Amino acid sequence: MKLVSWNVNGIRACVKKGFMDYFNDVDADIFCIQESKCQEGQIELELKGYTQYWHYAVKKGYSGTAVFSKIKPLSVVNGLGIEEHDQEGRVITLEFDDFYLVTCYTPNSKRELLRLDNRMEWEDAFRAYLVELDSKKPVILCGDLNVAHKEIDLKNPKTNHRNAGFTDEEREKMTVLLDAGFIDTFRYFYPDMENAYSWWSYMGKARANNTGWRIDYFITSTRLGEQLSDAQIHPEIMGSDHCPVVLYLK
Repeated sequence: MKLVSWNVNGIRACVKKGFMDYFNDVDADIFCIQESKCQEGQIELELKGYTQYWHYAVKKGYSGTAVFSKIKPLSVVNGLGIEEHDQEGRVITLEFDDFYLVTCYTPNSKRELLRLDNRMEWEDAFRAYLVELDSKKPVILCGDLNVAHKEIDLKNPKTNHRNAGFTDEEREKMTVLLDAGFIDTFRYFYPDMENAYSWWSYMGKARANNTGWRIDYFITSTRLGEQLSDAQIHPEIMGSDHCPVVLYLK
């Protein structure tokens, strides 16, 4: 089974930059996107063989997630059941026979960490949600989690310390999540791989110089470890300031 996650930074823009070519070539069983930045009816994607599930933000042109699946889920839930968080279209959960699939676009703490307190509340609520799902059946979480967990996960850790996405608080929340019974699948396979990033600023030729951050993840319940086959990052795929990440399951 092949699963793909991609923060497309606006699906309408990404479609004009080759989204469909990649989508058709990769032929995923389940394909998740974050930061769709659209409302219902603003785009029609012809994805033959897939059923589409969208969660739109109330605010136009902002946030939003979607899942395109060849496999019909048992159920689909948008949001966490917490109105404050669910206004922004950040989470979709699909239940399948053997696992839950959760795609997430985690709130950014913003410049000068204006939203860090909100982010900490989100982290606790989201972790509780995942742990509750995990008590029923294994979880596969994917998406833009807006944190580089370790120094190896971004190009310039020292100069970015205390910047949004690399605060001690955000990194600790990721540690707590993993300690609750989850695996960062890329580091499971490639614990020491350097210069492996999934997001680059549009400023200063960051992508050309590979001055990036790894903030897009596939995280699974620990008990799925034996079923994991590989986890990949595809920086050669353009169309967004993020690149797709891929998980293979046996």
